Amino acid sequence: MSNILKINFKKRKRLTSLLGLTLDGSRLEGVVLRRTNGSLQLHQSFSATLTLDPLTAAPELVAREIRNHLDAAGVRERNCVVGVPLRWVLTGQTELPQLSEADAEGLLQIEAEKCFSTDVATLRTADSRCSLTGGKQFVTFVGIPNSQLATLEEVLVAAKLKPAGLTLGLPALQSPGVENSDGVLALTVGESHVGLQITTGGGIAALRALEGAIENEGARRSLHAGLVAREARVTLGQLPAELRATVKRIRIFGPRDLTQPLADEMELRFGPMGLRVEVVSGYAPGEFGMQLPLQASVSAAFSLAARRLTDQATPFEFLLPKPTLLQQFATKYSSGKLKTVGAIAAGVLVIVGGLFMVQEIELIVLRSQWKNMSAKVKELQGLNQNIQQFKPWFDDSFTGLSVMRQLTLAFPETGTVTAKTIEIHDGNVVTCTGTTQSQAALLKTLNQLRAEDGVTKVTLGPIRGKAPTMQFTFDFHFKNGGQL
Repeated sequence: MSNILKINFKKRKRLTSLLGLTLDGSRLEGVVLRRTNGSLQLHQSFSATLTLDPLTAAPELVAREIRNHLDAAGVRERNCVVGVPLRWVLTGQTELPQLSEADAEGLLQIEAEKCFSTDVATLRTADSRCSLTGGKQFVTFVGIPNSQLATLEEVLVAAKLKPAGLTLGLPALQSPGVENSDGVLALTVGESHVGLQITTGGGIAALRALEGAIENEGARRSLHAGLVAREARVTLGQLPAELRATVKRIRIFGPRDLTQPLADEMELRFGPMGLRVEVVSGYAPGEFGMQLPLQASVSAAFSLAARRLTDQATPFEFLLPKPTLLQQFATKYSSGKLKTVGAIAAGVLVIVGGLFMVQEIELIVLRSQWKNMSAKVKELQGLNQNIQQFKPWFDDSFTGLSVMRQLTLAFPETGTVTAKTIEIHDGNVVTCTGTTQSQAALLKTLNQLRAEDGVTKVTLGPIRGKAPTMQFTFDFHFKNGGQL
């Protein structure tokens, strides 16, 4: 994607010790690891709550607060790899046909411009590709506003740290590059949200931050497991059937008091579908190809540092490459002593350029041919833009109105069952929430809905509360005119 601010993954200096940091809301966690004789040693670990927002507060004040926490924990390591909050991430998805790499890059640039709601020139982007049959690929775009990353880099430098990487914590916990990561739906319970990631086909097929899944009530946190399960099902439903069929495991990371209830809910919802659920409480032997310390607890900060020290690439890297020594030298000495050398080199280039006169003549001929056809090409491009612009307006299926009509016919006129929200996914999957005065009235409404034309797979979710204000959720598939 030539017009997008892409990241150059040049090989950086190999480190022997590293500080892994993760930022999740106001929570800052870190570990210091050292690589020695085929093993990783844990030197320090800490967790702290920041009182200042890194994006809105003055960078020097945020840096001073972070530096104070590091000093209090006895951390002296300056090289660091940082896991940025998943909530900063913008994502998009597309399918890529079998193309040459040059053509694929051009197509991905166009698709990225469609996926992101903001100008892609303002983002630092990366992508992850999952293999499909027939040489096709399913691509997940990830972008973070350059202004946010630049502010974070400024804070880190002011805190006397040297960033060796800016990436995401969840892909480090469940890396798509690991063989046993194929077909895994990973969930991580954070401070104020739940992160969701699906790895399959050698890449990341989905990446989301589930907002509203966690509520903070003073010092107590509560997790809405039903919301997470529903969003996980929606995310799976948005994947191509070929990738969706490969997902066989659900792995949950986070504090035990929140992950176990979530695991129970996921087991209840996805166990009948053949998915195995596990709460990750420790690293597998040899997970990073080295011996791990016995006291190592599973965390994104530990995984980030361990993968960096063991040269295991993370799928997304947002740290801009530093200028090479040659580039720095050219910038420093672009005037003065090297002007004479530059003039001589320019003369040599002029002489060599004369040898390419034949090629230039051919280019002139080609430009003449292009001039003759350019008007027609511009006309065709204008027609194509009009097609893309007005295509959505020629959908005469009126799916949304049809869904509203069927729901209106099914709900009683007495008001014993009322709807609050109606969501339509992929044009045919409908989720409805509301209140009912009695369970009998709700069941009667669902039976009425099942009898409606085009309605299938009506599924009732959990019912909360007591009569006469019980809250409900149900899903159904809708076929408009016999067409899905």
